[in-house]
Amino acid sequence: MSSSPDTSHPLHTHHERTFAANRFVYPVLSRRSGGISVGVNLNPDKICNFDCIYCQVDRTQQSETRFVEMDALLTELEAMLRLIVSGALYELPEFAQIPPALRRLNDIAFSGDGEPTTYRNFDEIMAACAAVKDRLRLDQVKMVLITNASMFHRPHVERGLEILDAHQGEIWAKLESGTEAYYQLVERTPIPFRQILDNITAAARVRPLVIQALFMRIAGAAPPPDELAAFCDRLNEITAGGGRLQLVQIYTIARKPAESFVAPLVDAEIDAIVALVTQRTGLPTAAFYGVA
Repeated sequence: MSSSPDTSHPLHTHHERTFAANRFVYPVLSRRSGGISVGVNLNPDKICNFDCIYCQVDRTQQSETRFVEMDALLTELEAMLRLIVSGALYELPEFAQIPPALRRLNDIAFSGDGEPTTYRNFDEIMAACAAVKDRLRLDQVKMVLITNASMFHRPHVERGLEILDAHQGEIWAKLESGTEAYYQLVERTPIPFRQILDNITAAARVRPLVIQALFMRIAGAAPPPDELAAFCDRLNEITAGGGRLQLVQIYTIARKPAESFVAPLVDAEIDAIVALVTQRTGLPTAAFYGVA
């Protein structure tokens, strides 16, 4: 079954990591949450352990901020949450045209300019951000980790995931390949594909995960049918291994990618992948489209 919220407002194509004078916290209209997401950038140095061909982060320019300053981050987070809850965010020109149905604070999302779980004090920052949310009595607001799952086996990351579990947390884990070869083509990382699969399975045994799968046209070619079939096989392997998957998000490029040979799929191609995943896995699946 395919479903997605109406996020046709063009702000979803602009996820700048800066806002006013902030260095770590920024608001975006999230097409996948159907509301306002407060982004928290734990990688201001733009260093990532993946080098995805579709990445939207501009690494041609060095960031002015190289390290996370926890006190400053927490101050920005609290101020941002208060700005949104009060409604003052929608008085700003860039947010004034957001439709009323999307004017809701959905989540605090840990993503940014790299892989957030590589942050060395990941468990501490999760606890500190959860404390801010608790202090403002925002129990209904989710804490979403958007991750490539490469570090789930690290003890301090496991502790951080447990903190998320206790604070309306969701884990959105990247999985967009069925084979090692396609994984390396897309992600360009020394981290083995098997490590990602094992980490996702282990984490999903503890709590249900959301899978985020971005598919695209590479050098003019859509994902091969055998690769999509293998992707479904990997999802089935995760669930057969005891992993719980609450949703598979199938989406494509909505902003400028790192490589010029990468392009978005058309809506019908996304719908076909959703239908295939639903048929072969039985998992809840949602479609999110690129730029019209």
